[in-house]
Amino acid sequence: MKNKETIGEILKSDKELLRNLKLDIDQSGEEREVKKFNEVIGFCEQVLRIAEAYPRKKELVFLDCSCGKSYLSFALNYIFSKRLTVETFFYGVDTNQILIEKCEQIRESLGFRNMQFIAGRIIDVQPEKPVDMVVALHACDIATDETIAKGIKLGAKYIIVVPCCENQIRGRLKTGHPLVDLTDFGLLRYRFADILTEALRSQFLTGAGYHVKLTEVTSPKFTPKNLMIIARRKKENKKYSMDKYKKLDKMFNAEFVLKNYFDECELDRSNYLSLANS
Repeated sequence: MKNKETIGEILKSDKELLRNLKLDIDQSGEEREVKKFNEVIGFCEQVLRIAEAYPRKKELVFLDCSCGKSYLSFALNYIFSKRLTVETFFYGVDTNQILIEKCEQIRESLGFRNMQFIAGRIIDVQPEKPVDMVVALHACDIATDETIAKGIKLGAKYIIVVPCCENQIRGRLKTGHPLVDLTDFGLLRYRFADILTEALRSQFLTGAGYHVKLTEVTSPKFTPKNLMIIARRKKENKKYSMDKYKKLDKMFNAEFVLKNYFDECELDRSNYLSLANS
């Protein structure tokens, strides 16, 4: 990949790819497509930075959760295979059978043989290959939490998500917590619920043995839902604790959904990474 060539320029150079994905923004100029295109670019940039540390001879396996039309996987596959010659494999999972069939058609049209699309729930999918990166771009509501839980259970080296709508704890912030004077106001309660949700996800990942970084996937002018959680698995010979997650969850009476994917015995284990592939 040329040093001065941006991800956007690389993707725009393949008109067949963009036509198949219906993301040819130079042709349509539609606001929705421009928004999605910039989200995909921002996500690809973060993945490529991480991938630089991977051995070039090792296959890099992705699980794209709540993949929808799989813009992200197709874009990454094109960049890795056509420009970086890195061996990759992509799983895409979504509950929408029609979208999965559409992804299969696009895969055939583009000639990508290193992709498999699965209709079903994220938490139920069982990839045949060991997964390196679990990713999700705007997986709606608790689908982001299913993604995080699945990534932990698979022992993925990286879990990278850009959350979308977050409704699970908003209604629980009206009473029974130390900041009720703040959440009396609807708009503030809405925004604080978003912050609390991402904090709970981040602390859960930390307790599961991941180093967590929060960043922006693209400019807020393209989407207000631009926060990205990047979680990197730490060494398995260390011990980690869910205490911070549990304290935050209890403080706000959140009863956060992430814990529902694990039983209490699992949550109480000092070395949470023993759950990987269990």
